[in-house]
Amino acid sequence: MRTSRARARAGQRSGPAAAGRVQKYRRAMVLSAGLGLRMRPLSEHVPKPLIPVAGKAMLDHALDHLAAAGVTDCVVNIHYKGDMIASHLEGRRRPRIHLVRLPELLETGGGVKWALPRLGRRPFFVVNADALWRDGLDPALARLARAWDTARMDALLLLQAKASAVGYEGSGDYFLGPRGDLSRRGEAETAPFVFTGVQLLHPRLLAGAPDGPFSLVLLYDRAQAKGRLFGLVHEGDWFHVGTLEGLQRAEKFLRAGGASEARG
Repeated sequence: MRTSRARARAGQRSGPAAAGRVQKYRRAMVLSAGLGLRMRPLSEHVPKPLIPVAGKAMLDHALDHLAAAGVTDCVVNIHYKGDMIASHLEGRRRPRIHLVRLPELLETGGGVKWALPRLGRRPFFVVNADALWRDGLDPALARLARAWDTARMDALLLLQAKASAVGYEGSGDYFLGPRGDLSRRGEAETAPFVFTGVQLLHPRLLAGAPDGPFSLVLLYDRAQAKGRLFGLVHEGDWFHVGTLEGLQRAEKFLRAGGASEARG
């Protein structure tokens, strides 16, 4: 029987990306406006994106990945302790930072919609500020760009196998179909893949999106209903750092050089 990862790879090979031409997507967004409530008491003094992991702010981990992928311009939305994030980013040159100050918390979907005029008409990366990952032999963002198929996709999510997600104890988010298509866990007890907070989106995904705060999950569900939501399984390490315990596990894993005993 073919594994979910094998099915995902087979689905990717069936699209135009199989021809070997890799598109460069130059624009991105990092979602950095949240309150980081589950990171208290640390987040009472510093915004969650600036909390360090392995000696570097989580936000810088994300921006470094984007710069290495060839992204030239990145929107960073800010709200909670936004001045601290703005000050932190003053010296960064790659990628160029475009700060967007939100008047209120808009959740993930509302935040992307607010920034859409700055993101252009081509697909763009969206990364959660606390998305922490290490690449395998092939960088994850390059793999997303190579797998993208505009004719079939409105959203392409980077997934991690639940069993290998460091610090993750949830029930999983998605099932992966034979073409790389995704279906949300819904009422199922568990699902084998976790959404990493890293994705490549087409602007048309936001067509008809509501005003105000809403989750990107609303738009993923719409894309799923149209058969236009796809996933790609990450080949490296991914760390769930949404809580203090997750942060500690990530630090332990990285200090141990990725030893398997640090996964628990």
